[in-house]
Amino acid sequence: MTRLILQRLVQMALIMVFASFVIFAIFDTDEFKRKLAVAELGGFGVAALSEEAYANWLAQKGLDVPFHERYAQWVGDVLQGDFGHSFEKNRAVGPLLAERLWNTAILAFWVFALMIPLGLLVGILAGMNEGSPRDRALSFVAVFTTSIPEIATAILLTVVFALGLGWLPAKAAMIQGFDPWQLVLPVLTLVLYAFGYLARMTRASMAEVMTQPYIRTAILKGLPYRRVILGHALRNALIAPFTIIVLQLNWLLSGVVVVEVFFEYNGFGRLLLEAALFGDVYVIQAATLVAVAVAVTSQLVSDIGYTFLNPRIRFGA
Repeated sequence: MTRLILQRLVQMALIMVFASFVIFAIFDTDEFKRKLAVAELGGFGVAALSEEAYANWLAQKGLDVPFHERYAQWVGDVLQGDFGHSFEKNRAVGPLLAERLWNTAILAFWVFALMIPLGLLVGILAGMNEGSPRDRALSFVAVFTTSIPEIATAILLTVVFALGLGWLPAKAAMIQGFDPWQLVLPVLTLVLYAFGYLARMTRASMAEVMTQPYIRTAILKGLPYRRVILGHALRNALIAPFTIIVLQLNWLLSGVVVVEVFFEYNGFGRLLLEAALFGDVYVIQAATLVAVAVAVTSQLVSDIGYTFLNPRIRFGA
């Protein structure tokens, strides 16, 4: 177990080093630096920026030194929590990023709190009796909700519950402070889209486990059906869904752009889109680095979770 964790930590460190190098190299091109110069100097475009002004700007920012020195300096600043300055927001990137990550974490908490029990329950109930009317009905609901794009679900929920019935606010900007009612529509949109995929994976895993010899043996021995499900089938059936649940961390962090923009929610996804549209390079670098860190961390969590759900993996490692 310890060896497995150490191996994964070494892999994470190598991935983060490689990712940081690629991210820095991508945004260190002459084209991006000229856009930064124009944004800071207030020019009318890259073509209007004179070579003299550009050279002076490079020297002022320390961008005229060799690439490896600038990369080492950037990594050192990142390790100290200094991610640079946002040109669009006119703020330090570190506090801005922390604020938006916290907002998305609140959204993710409620999505997970509803999606996981709902998806697992629907999947288990469907997979217990493969091919039954209950299985077909629940599978249809899961496929139907997953097949509808998030933007379509958001529009439909807004029209019905905000504009039509007037029960809920249509936007989640949180301008006047935290309002839990403003989270209802964004959370519901994400839950309806995500729970179906989790339910389908759980159903497939549960249906496969129910055909195993040890399940049939337990039933033939006269064990209560509830005990067979909870004590024998459920633990093995949760291995595949566990992967889906962990992978949702990456999706919720960077894949909620549509929902956050539609409901005007100031989260990580909306910040990433605004930075990309504005060309706010330091924000894009920091946000991308955080997304990579979450991805590799979720992989570590997934590996550790496997060892508890399936002892054969632990002993094999």
